[in-house]
Amino acid sequence: MDTLDDIETRYHWQLMRRAIERLDAGRDLTLDQIAEEIGLSPAHFQRIFSRWAGVSPKRFQQYLTLGHAKRMLAARATLLDTADEVGLSGTSRLHDLFLRWEAMSPGDYAKKGAGLTIRYAYADGPFGRMLAMATDRGLAGLGFCGEIGDSTAFEDLRTRWPMAEYVHDASALAPHFAALDQGGEPRLHLMGGPFQIKVWEALLRIPDGHVTTYSEIARAIGHPKAHRAVGTAVGRNPISWLIPCHRALRQSGELGGYHWGLPVKRALLADEAARTGF
Repeated sequence: MDTLDDIETRYHWQLMRRAIERLDAGRDLTLDQIAEEIGLSPAHFQRIFSRWAGVSPKRFQQYLTLGHAKRMLAARATLLDTADEVGLSGTSRLHDLFLRWEAMSPGDYAKKGAGLTIRYAYADGPFGRMLAMATDRGLAGLGFCGEIGDSTAFEDLRTRWPMAEYVHDASALAPHFAALDQGGEPRLHLMGGPFQIKVWEALLRIPDGHVTTYSEIARAIGHPKAHRAVGTAVGRNPISWLIPCHRALRQSGELGGYHWGLPVKRALLADEAARTGF
């Protein structure tokens, strides 16, 4: 049974999602107009939004713009090949959580999950409804359902390991969701090919509040001409948010695509910008 906190979190996210859609539409809306559209008084809307984002709605709108993405890329792009040297990788709150992870062996990966039991469950998070999957070794999948629906999100992750057995088990996933919510140490079990793993490792080295490009990732992993293949591997990242594929932008500063929907990508980047003060 949902707790009052669960219900409040879900309710607030739905309000914020609607507000972000209005802000992201690029219209010159006043605070009163946004509040009226989502059915709140201006003061109540300002209070809830500022508590969720840490900044005002108008400030958050600045973080959602293409212009901000371009400024962010120019000012806070991460040079992945030197990130460890200058200590950038240690500044990411999420990166610090994932010192414990392992990749599936190439042989196991080739089996497409045969003989593997993957447990899954849904929960509401700060960016909407989420689907998580885990093996006995750790969290293996994490996706957002808000833009595509529960069943589509499930099928999307399930096709990564089509031969596995899938079991709905909320109790098994509860510790993983709790770790995400409380800043614990979820263990990751990455299931991908060698090239994909290299790309995901590079993503893990991008600090909170920083971004990079597909071309830079390609150079960092020793395949400077493989930016298209990098883009494909970024899109196949099975553990969204935690392996921060949302921090990969086009060379122009445009957001590019996002597997779980551009509204989620914009919200993730804007939230990080708000938390890191950029």
